[in-house]
Amino acid sequence: MKYMVMIYGNAETWESFPAEEAERAIEQQDAFNRKYAETGELLLAYGNADAAEARTVRVRGGVPAVTDGPYLETKEYLASWYLLDVPDERRALEIAAEVPFASVGAVEVWPVPHEAPGNRL
Repeated sequence: MKYMVMIYGNAETWESFPAEEAERAIEQQDAFNRKYAETGELLLAYGNADAAEARTVRVRGGVPAVTDGPYLETKEYLASWYLLDVPDERRALEIAAEVPFASVGAVEVWPVPHEAPGNRL
């Protein structure tokens, strides 16, 4: 079963980390990624750009409109995400608990019950 693990953050949180602590956090995250890539349970891991670089696309009347965004009602935004392939939810939650950011923020775990045709995994 596949699970999406999502880390949310905000500019205030990222800016509060001293430089040496940020470097250590990146090293911990890299170690986490290597560990679960080696077990075959981590299929993908990506970090997103800052929310200020995101764009929102809406199509109205067949015409696409692109705006700066997203326009969030919260300070937090999706900062990183992972795709796991594990036997069950229990295992997904165990792995999510090891995400280094879980000690300072929230990590969401969502089942991914359907795959689109054409996936390359």
